[in-house]
Amino acid sequence: MMILTYIVGGIGLVIGTSTVTKTPADLTLACLLAVGGVGILSFIRHALLHRSDAARMGWDYGKRNNFQIEVGIANLAWGVVALLAVILNWGLTIEAGLFLVEGVYISSVALMTIVSPGGQRRDIGGIIATSAFGAVLLYVGILGMSAAT
Repeated sequence: MMILTYIVGGIGLVIGTSTVTKTPADLTLACLLAVGGVGILSFIRHALLHRSDAARMGWDYGKRNNFQIEVGIANLAWGVVALLAVILNWGLTIEAGLFLVEGVYISSVALMTIVSPGGQRRDIGGIIATSAFGAVLLYVGILGMSAAT
């Protein structure tokens, strides 16, 4: 499920980096995939499939982890808002703002993973992927805001 999340998000980011610099700038499909799709897939992964997600992260998956489910619900929140933004045609400013919200979140997760103490061995590939995903979300969001104003 994590790989599917990266694929959907990556496609959205490729589309977004291309369409946000056109005249007129557009983030509709990119927002649907990179924010809406990623948010909803992350909700499914964290909240509904929480045991397999916990196993992937090396956590105790024998019991329910409400924090992990709460993270899934937060992902669902911006995923649903992204869907609404596209369906209701809320426009570039809202879509760019959603990129920024998810970008701040993902970048913060990457930073937390890098600086958190602990005896766990960290997957450098995952850290690089998360950091790059967060950085591109922020980049597209900033370009979108710039184009919208």
